[in-house]
Amino acid sequence: MIREIENLEHKSRRVDVLVDDSLIAAFYDKLIPADICNGIAFEKWHKDAVSKTPKLLHLNRDDLMRHEAAGVTTDLFPKQMTIAGVEMTLSYHFEPGTPRDGVTLSVPLYVLNQVSADRCEWLVPGMLKEKVHLLLKSLPQKLRRHCVPIPDYAAGFCDRVQERKTFGRGSLIDAVIADIRTQLSMMVMTTDFKSETLPAHHFMNFKVIDEHGRQLDMGRNLASLQAELGGQARESFQRLADMTVISAATAGPATPAADGRKSSSSNVAMKSHQSRSAATQHENLTTWSFGELPELLEIQQGKQTLIGFPALVDKITHCDVEVFDDPAEAIRIHRIGMRRLMALQLKDQMKYLEKNIPGLQQMGMQFMALGSQEELRDQIIEAGLERAFLQEPLPKNASEFEARRDEGKSRLGLLVNEIARLAGLILTEYYTLPKKLQGIKAHAQSAQDMQAQVQALVGKRFVAENDYANLAHFPRYLKAINVRLEKLRADATRDTRLMAEWAQVATPWQRAQKDRHAAKSGDPKMLEFRWLLEELRVSLFAQELRTPMPVSVKRLQKVWESMQR
Repeated sequence: MIREIENLEHKSRRVDVLVDDSLIAAFYDKLIPADICNGIAFEKWHKDAVSKTPKLLHLNRDDLMRHEAAGVTTDLFPKQMTIAGVEMTLSYHFEPGTPRDGVTLSVPLYVLNQVSADRCEWLVPGMLKEKVHLLLKSLPQKLRRHCVPIPDYAAGFCDRVQERKTFGRGSLIDAVIADIRTQLSMMVMTTDFKSETLPAHHFMNFKVIDEHGRQLDMGRNLASLQAELGGQARESFQRLADMTVISAATAGPATPAADGRKSSSSNVAMKSHQSRSAATQHENLTTWSFGELPELLEIQQGKQTLIGFPALVDKITHCDVEVFDDPAEAIRIHRIGMRRLMALQLKDQMKYLEKNIPGLQQMGMQFMALGSQEELRDQIIEAGLERAFLQEPLPKNASEFEARRDEGKSRLGLLVNEIARLAGLILTEYYTLPKKLQGIKAHAQSAQDMQAQVQALVGKRFVAENDYANLAHFPRYLKAINVRLEKLRADATRDTRLMAEWAQVATPWQRAQKDRHAAKSGDPKMLEFRWLLEELRVSLFAQELRTPMPVSVKRLQKVWESMQR
């Protein structure tokens, strides 16, 4: 039998080719006499029939499409998606089990770091109902039963999203949780959903391409792609972002950005001689000589407008101004650059502090397992600079920078000494713990838990990476571990029970850290909860050391539930 199948672009898993036994049987029943189907002279019949009707057994487009295909429109299955001001191509493929199955977003390398994982959770409107359906089915039965019939609830959710015009805003799971709370007055948490049970095509496939459209990598794990190619993506973005657009001479008047902040209206495609003449204003900086730094920068790439985030970059002996594709990264790097610029303005004071930190030699011995004495010294001075000069809001121009410098330099020495004293207390408590933990090998689970706690508290950069307000509690946290060790020897069963109670609260937070990459995003609520967990350890294992506020397992569970709303 001759069959001609049109080349169809599959935009939905429901719009697929029906070349199976049932289709062939239907054609036989419709077109071929029964006695022929029973095997009598098929070839003779076929020859005579085709001579009269040449395309008798050819299939056309309508024969191959299910009736649901009438709903396939560009509104439901768009050909492009706009993220961070860039239009990216969407392609659809139906081939279960293959890497391309589902919907694929072609991401130019230079915008990879700006792709929103939350936006991509929603896929496209035509695929939302089925995904929400399966997410609801993944809920525990005691929660799922409130959403029945699940197909109807999923359809209703899609309708409500369409009415409110909220498709693609925020996390999809958070949107489902909020909808359930509104519709059913029921509290569901992120950890109740089992996203890992969904088929692969319910997750966006990302194809990263270079400037010539060649594929660099492909996968469904956006975080992994950004970790692997993020450095190249940033370099590619910065090549587009000519630094001279920031200069006062070429920036022109600031115009409001979409979120109300000021952004430069300059075009990155400036003449090369203008760029060269202004570039020196943003390189080899030792003073604030570059005018006011805008919060946002518009960069023209063809017909599209990218958004960049300028920042001071620490180059040790000087600073440069560079543009970044990630606002959180730009803020982090800018603080470090601002700190370096301030230190360069106080060279004599820096030299004095490096030689006169009290107790540095003893602390260096206690710190030896983590790093060198010089590394510890630099951290203490960095923390002093942070407290003396980098309180919010940060300076935005030369006059503010100079005022902040003059205001803080008189108290810098006192702050450095205060931080050094605190670091000494922390290292004194820390120094003996590793050896003590090795001595409780008989209680492996407890030892492992305490070891993880110590490592999370006191790492190589513990002074620089923790806010002073939190760092001030470290001696008590470490002392609580010593108290726990003493009590463990007297009653190991009690320690195991309390450890299980702590894990009831800590496990959802730990999972959320991995799922949402909260450490990267710097969610202040997640960070605050992290310190509440430390206080809960004190309350459970060393209650006599007291906590600044009442904490208990039940109280923290309520706090966690409120964070999921």
